[in-house]
Amino acid sequence: MNPELTSPSSPSDRRISVLARHLVGVEMDAQNDSISAFPTSGSDSNSVFSHVVRGPEDPILGVTVAYNKDPSPVKLNLGVGAYRTEEGKPLVLNVVRKAEQLLVNDRSRVKEYLPITGLAEFNKLSAKLMFGANCPAIQENRVTTVQCLSGTGSLRVGAEFLAKHYHQRTIYIPQPTWGNHPKIFTLAGLSVKTYRYYDPATRGLNFQGLLEDLNSAPSGAIVLLHACAHNPTGVDPTSQQWEQIRKLMRSKGLMPFFDSAYQGFASGSLDADAQPVRMFVADGGELLLAQSYAKNMGLYGERIGALSIVCKTADVAGRVESQLKLVIRPMYSNPPIHGASIVAAILKDRDLYNEWTIELKAMADRIISMRQKLFEALRARGTPGDWSHIVKQIGMFTFTGLNSKQVAFMTKEYHIYMTSDG
Repeated sequence: MNPELTSPSSPSDRRISVLARHLVGVEMDAQNDSISAFPTSGSDSNSVFSHVVRGPEDPILGVTVAYNKDPSPVKLNLGVGAYRTEEGKPLVLNVVRKAEQLLVNDRSRVKEYLPITGLAEFNKLSAKLMFGANCPAIQENRVTTVQCLSGTGSLRVGAEFLAKHYHQRTIYIPQPTWGNHPKIFTLAGLSVKTYRYYDPATRGLNFQGLLEDLNSAPSGAIVLLHACAHNPTGVDPTSQQWEQIRKLMRSKGLMPFFDSAYQGFASGSLDADAQPVRMFVADGGELLLAQSYAKNMGLYGERIGALSIVCKTADVAGRVESQLKLVIRPMYSNPPIHGASIVAAILKDRDLYNEWTIELKAMADRIISMRQKLFEALRARGTPGDWSHIVKQIGMFTFTGLNSKQVAFMTKEYHIYMTSDG
């Protein structure tokens, strides 16, 4: 249609006519413009990014890349931190499917933006799940909780807040720890140091080394603590050791930053796995907590987590939250709604909650039972060495004690993939 031949009568017709004339003009301009300014050569020498070098594969995700390339029908990927069924398939919990169906059937639900801090109901229920229903800090409004992008996002938001508003910018992380921890904290502006944690000789906790390193840390330093099921060693302190850690940290004014990725997934009990965190909250001191629902609800791809900061007073908590908003807004503006709605639906409904705890315990118990079976199979075959660490460690990960050559042999000969450190 030629817009010049029409004589628009209504305001909407006139707007369409103006738009049509504009588009015709744009099209003509585009035809007249030379495109020679944009090189089409296959060589990258013309690119302003030609100096960019190829980055290394993530050591954990790189295992999956190698696994995916292997055509063997008997291949096995032991590198990824995700629960699998007996058939090696991902598991979606029945309770999650039920919750999603409830959300789909609710015609009043909309897709509007959440507030910067996320879904209020989700935040409230997440704090209650970790700190306990009768937690004084919650009752006194001393806890601020913001929804974040799973555990990683919660750690990053917390780290950026600390870099801007905390007097100490040094964080001590266990040696070893999850490979993403040092990168998250460094990029947020914190200086990363380590404290001794794992003892390769015993394949257990180097508790004396841990205490010595925390004791020599400067007053006020931040300390990253795995709430339970330490990643990647599977080695956790005992309740008595946690109490010693708490006393030492509080006496030196060290700031606890808990990373809780496996609540309920380690022992099968949500309350038992929360005990270390609750011990620190009970003494009235301040702390940070990063929380993830990737493992314990199987919501890996929903990227659903929370950051909680326990403060001394409600007034301080309110001001802290206002600053967390200023961290989040330019980072990702506000979090996604779907995953938070699933979690909230499960946590607020007694029947769904009970069903979740049963499914969660089944996953945890299966991991514990597989540890036992692996240990017994190694012992039955007379495998050299002491393999008791497999049943002493807890959670999704175990430090096998295999070295990089042994790991490479397992991959080459048996198509079993794991990180090179065993």
